Amino acid sequence: MFQHVLVTGGSGFIGSNLVRFLLSQRPDYQITNLDALTYAGNPDNLADVAQHPNYRFVHGNILDRALVESLLSDCDAILHLAAESHVDRSISDSRPFLESNVLGTQTLLDAARTVWGSDSSHRFLHVSTDEVYGSLPLDQPELKFTEATPIHTSSPYSASKAASDLLVNAYHQTHGLNTVITRCSNNFGPYQFPEKVIPLFVTNLLAGKKVPLYGDGQNVRDWLHVEDHCEALVTVLEGGRAGQVYNIGGDNERSNLELTHTILDLMGKDVSCIEPVADRPGHDRRYAIDASKIATELHWQPTRSSWPNALQLTVDWYCEHVTWSERVRSGAYRSPEMQP
Repeated sequence: MFQHVLVTGGSGFIGSNLVRFLLSQRPDYQITNLDALTYAGNPDNLADVAQHPNYRFVHGNILDRALVESLLSDCDAILHLAAESHVDRSISDSRPFLESNVLGTQTLLDAARTVWGSDSSHRFLHVSTDEVYGSLPLDQPELKFTEATPIHTSSPYSASKAASDLLVNAYHQTHGLNTVITRCSNNFGPYQFPEKVIPLFVTNLLAGKKVPLYGDGQNVRDWLHVEDHCEALVTVLEGGRAGQVYNIGGDNERSNLELTHTILDLMGKDVSCIEPVADRPGHDRRYAIDASKIATELHWQPTRSSWPNALQLTVDWYCEHVTWSERVRSGAYRSPEMQP
């Protein structure tokens, strides 16, 4: 369907898994990965495909309009994943989130409009998050986020993603750009930067450290394996309706406390390894995705996110790739040109 796809942020967690998925499942696609290699962009994530004939890496920033336009002149689709994504970092300093997530998206949209115009054969897929919907109550488990749920953000991170979502929709409505938006639940799987909860807990336990648990641990998240997410993204890229939003979830709600206990059990540890810490400001209580739209329209459902098997495979991956984690924690994965 497409010939040459530009993946932004392709050296990050979801991006690198997506690049690998595309090379495996869409052998006719050419893939260009545009990544600024900020702290979460790791060249090690794609070392195994770096020489693939259908893959090209470009070290650059999505804010570089001239660079983006030159790349889009040879591409007919964008999978836009480049973003600052760690909520705690956004609370400390929101500016990088506005620059990357809002202005970066605007730069890509303007470049696409300049190069592609309203050519409907070209597509801009914007990858967003369920965090734009805000929080659901714990005592009403029947409630879930649908694509019609109003945006109600709680953190600078989610606010920046919501702003970018609105921009993408506006460029479709105003300029006729062929856009589609996806909003996913919490991802897990290989190559996730170890500031996020699952790799953080596993690597801490491997190092003999305790695991920090926010507040009472009752916050609930819907866990989606990253390979399920990648498959859903390609499904929406190829079959989604222009101007639409598609929720992507794992149908796999777990409290942080349950997640913590499961990881401890899988690694042969006990509750003495838990270190309670103060809850973070604006910590949403519950996320839950209603993914019936993508299931009904595009016949996609998660097949790799089952619990606890998928979590066991993820824990095993980090246990078997200690060198990868150590290179990230030490900063050794960053080449000199990546240093600030």
